[in-house]
Amino acid sequence: MSTAPSDREALDAYSQVVTTVAETLLPSIAAVETSRRSRGERRRAGGGSAVVITPDGYLLTSAHVVDHADPGRVVLSDGRSFGYEKVGSDPLSDLAVLRAPATDLKVAPLGSADELRTGQLVVAIGSPLGFAGSVSAGVVSALGRAFPTSSGTVSRLVDNVIQTDAALHPGNSGGALANGRAEVVGINTAVVGPYIGQGLGLAVPVNAVTHRIVGALISTGRVRRAYLGIAGGSRPLPPRAAAAAGQQRGVEVAEVMSASPAHRAGIRPEDVLLAVDGAVIEDVGALQASLTEECIDRPVHIRLARGGNVLVVEAEPIELEV
Repeated sequence: MSTAPSDREALDAYSQVVTTVAETLLPSIAAVETSRRSRGERRRAGGGSAVVITPDGYLLTSAHVVDHADPGRVVLSDGRSFGYEKVGSDPLSDLAVLRAPATDLKVAPLGSADELRTGQLVVAIGSPLGFAGSVSAGVVSALGRAFPTSSGTVSRLVDNVIQTDAALHPGNSGGALANGRAEVVGINTAVVGPYIGQGLGLAVPVNAVTHRIVGALISTGRVRRAYLGIAGGSRPLPPRAAAAAGQQRGVEVAEVMSASPAHRAGIRPEDVLLAVDGAVIEDVGALQASLTEECIDRPVHIRLARGGNVLVVEAEPIELEV
């Protein structure tokens, strides 16, 4: 006798998860309204969403929602609204922290995107097209995606991005992507389309890197990163180099910037970076993650493959200016 649930039972279970997530998180998701002064008066300039991360008014949102606009207000699901200030913004991760003058906000529980699996149920909550408190559901379509960000002349890849088919629209940016336990595992950031990829949305993952970025934004208003001065991409190692290095991939150097820390360290085009201070480097995301604030103005040991040999060079990264 089959013990598989009927279609009705499965639908009820699905609905129960989505409604529980919505009921748990809706009080912790705010609509963000930005403004801009025009002809002597302040007018609404756009909007998005934000996630409450502390009871005393700190909210996490997307940098592109609040950058290049004047502060406006955040509106909670219970109708309360507050003017906000931008505490800090990091365009290179597309994250920003706001502060509203409130003391009793309900905090959204944060999970870990590192635990997600392709096909897992996720729920998006935000204010698409200005419709506050909207909920949509879907699955994790893919993991490990990347998308480019920039600030001035500096560009960077945000890695380990979550791809989902949960319906996202302009205004969802900065809102929550949650797992079935009502934990925020992503901050919705981009919609592919129109006409190109309807049902294809992206979210910045909530993980250890995100926590460090948020902590830096709250404490100093910005994120400091180390600069090495190379451009390159991930590539597989030739068999001889892979055997010598004990890994299958690295980051091949395509260009070394003149007078950069990498140039002074003797790193050359076609070198393949393998590790920074012992942290294995197999792709650009791992290299970026290794160049933290702690690496600025201090020697780091870079393990690399060159012509079938494995070498270690010493470089002293400087602060990335954005």
